[in-house]
Amino acid sequence: MATELPELAVVKGTCYPLFAYDIAQAIDLDGAERRILAGTERQTVKQKRRAPAFFEYRPAPLRVSLPAPPLSLGSFSTGSTVEVLLYDFGAVSLSYAIPIEGPLAALASLSSELWGNERLLADSRGHVERLVQTLGPAAVRPQIVDFVEDYALFEVERFTPACDAATLAAQHAHTIAQILRAEPHRLSQQEIADATSSRLSFGPDDATFIDTDVTLLFDPEGEDVRAVIEFANTQLLEMRYLDQQLDDALERAYGLLSQRRWSALRVPSLYGSDLRELAQLQLDAAILFEQVTNALKLIGEQYLTRVYGFASRRFHLAEWDVSITRKLQTIDSIYSRMADRAATRRLEMLEWIIILLFTISIIVSLGPALLPH
Repeated sequence: MATELPELAVVKGTCYPLFAYDIAQAIDLDGAERRILAGTERQTVKQKRRAPAFFEYRPAPLRVSLPAPPLSLGSFSTGSTVEVLLYDFGAVSLSYAIPIEGPLAALASLSSELWGNERLLADSRGHVERLVQTLGPAAVRPQIVDFVEDYALFEVERFTPACDAATLAAQHAHTIAQILRAEPHRLSQQEIADATSSRLSFGPDDATFIDTDVTLLFDPEGEDVRAVIEFANTQLLEMRYLDQQLDDALERAYGLLSQRRWSALRVPSLYGSDLRELAQLQLDAAILFEQVTNALKLIGEQYLTRVYGFASRRFHLAEWDVSITRKLQTIDSIYSRMADRAATRRLEMLEWIIILLFTISIIVSLGPALLPH
C-alpha cells in the first residue's frame, strides 16, 4: 500500500507580482533621486555567493518605495507599499509584495488570480503615472507606452515539513507546474515536464523553477536571483517596445522610398528632413539596445549567469535580439539607399544648373550677333 505524502506547506514566503513599463527615452537617476527625496536608495545586487566586484548594474537603478492601499486577491492581500525600480534607459519595474503561507497547492489559485489581473494592472499604471509627474524633467521625453510586461515571482523561504530541493522537485512537480502555468486544474505529464524543465540549484536546499510568466524560488536568501529575473523581465519589455518602434520606422521608411519625389513646379526633394528623422531614430534605437543589453554585468558570477540564461531562454531574449539586430541593419540599408538617392539627385541638379549656366553664357556671348542691326 502506497504511503500518502504529507501536505507541503509554506511557513514563510512572499509573492512578487511585477509590472514593467517604458516611461521615457531616458531617466536622469540623480535628478530623479533629488525630486523624490524620501524613500529612495540605489539598488545593488546582494551577493551571498562569490562574485567579482564588477558584477553590478551599470549604472545602478534607483529603488523607490511608495505607499499603496492593500488590494485583496482571493484569500491573499498585497502589502501597504509598492517598490519601483527606475532604470536610466527609461524603464521602470513596479512590484507588489503579497505575504504567503499555508498549503503549497493554494499558490496555484493565487497564480491563476494574478494572470492578467486587470485590477492590479490598472493600479500599477496609476502608480507609474503619478511617478512620472513627480519626476518632471528628470524623465527625458516622457511617454508611458501602451503595453506592459507582467510577471509573478513566488519566493519561499521555508517549508513544513522540512524539504530539500531534490524532494521538492521529485514529489511536488505537479503542484509546482500548476503554479508556474497559473493553472488550478490538473496538468498532463508532458506539460509538467515542460513547465519544470528550467530548474537550477546552487545547493541542496535551494531551487529555482523559471517559466515564461511565473518563477518559483525556494531560497531563504533569494534576493539576488529575484533581482536578475526582474531585470530580465524589464529587458523583455524594452526589446518588445524597441521591436515595435523599428516596425513602425520600417513602414515609414518603405513609404518614403516608394513615394514619387518630383512635382511639376518643384525641384526634387533631397530627403533632408526624412534622412534626419531616420538617422535620429536609428541612433535612439541603437543607444537603447546597447543600454538594455549591457545594463547588468554578470560575467564571472557563474550561478547568476545560469539564472539569467534560463530566464532569457524562457523569455526568448535571443530571438528578440536577432530580430532587433536584423531590423537595425535593414534601417541602415534604407538610410544608405536614401542618402545615395539624395546624393544622385544633388548631382543631377548640379548638372542641370551647369547646363543652364552654360546655355545662358552662350546666349549672352552670341547676343550681339543675334540682335538685328
